[in-house]
Amino acid sequence: MQLRRLELNGGRVSGEKILRLTLPPTAQGYADAQIDDYGQTSGRSDYPWGPGTILSLRARFSHGRDTLSGTSGFGFWNAPFGDPTVRFAALPQAAWFFFASEPSDLPFAVDGPGRGWFAATVDAGASRALLTAPLAPAVLLLNQSKRMRDRIWPWLRRSLQISFAPLEQPMNCWQEYKLLWMPEGCTFYAGEKIVLQTAYSPRGPLGFVCWIDNQYMVATAHGRFRWGVLTTNSAQSLEIADLHLARRG
Repeated sequence: MQLRRLELNGGRVSGEKILRLTLPPTAQGYADAQIDDYGQTSGRSDYPWGPGTILSLRARFSHGRDTLSGTSGFGFWNAPFGDPTVRFAALPQAAWFFFASEPSDLPFAVDGPGRGWFAATVDAGASRALLTAPLAPAVLLLNQSKRMRDRIWPWLRRSLQISFAPLEQPMNCWQEYKLLWMPEGCTFYAGEKIVLQTAYSPRGPLGFVCWIDNQYMVATAHGRFRWGVLTTNSAQSLEIADLHLARRG
C-alpha cells in the first residue's frame, strides 16, 4: 500500500508501524498532517476504493473531544474542495470516522451542534441529490422556519445520503475502528460494537485519508456557510496502527 505523506505549515507525519500525525501550535494559516492514497492518482476517477471495501485500524488522539481543535479522522473521501493533485471542486462523498471541534457546525441533525466525534456517510453527487439542486434557494428560505425545517431537512438528508452517529468512546485511548463499506450499505464498528449501520453507500470511487488539521467549517440547515482556521496553543496529534484496507471478494 502506497500512502502519500502530506505536511503543511509545520504538520508532521512520523513513524512506520505506528504512524503519528502531529500539528504544532499554530498562530496563523492552515496546518495539516495527513496520509492518503488519492495523492497517488491522476484524478478522482482513479481513486482506488468503492463499495465492497473493508477498513480497519487502531487509533488514539492526544486530546479528548472537549479539548481537540480543528478537524480530524480517517476513512474514505473524494477531496471535493481540492487537493494538490486535484484542484477543481466536486460534490462531497464520504464514509468515515470524523471529528470536528467548535465552532464547526455541519448538516447532520435537524437541530443541535453538528460537531463532535462520530461515524458518518454523505453522497451529495447521487442522482437523487442532484435532482434537489434547483430547489436549494427555496429550501434555504423554508428552513428559516423551525416547523418547515423539521419537515424538509430529514428529506434532504435522505437525498444527500447523510447518516451519522455520535461516538461515545474516549478519543485519547487506543481503540480499534472498522468500516465495512458494502454495496448494500455501511457498517461502522468501535471495538466490537456497531456504532452506525446504514443502507447508504457512497458510489465512489473514493480515496483513503487520515488527517489532523486546524480547520473549521459551518454549513447549516439555516443557510449559514463559512470556514476558516483556528489558533492552537499546544501540539496535538493522532496516532494509528495496524492499518488494513482490502476489497471483499
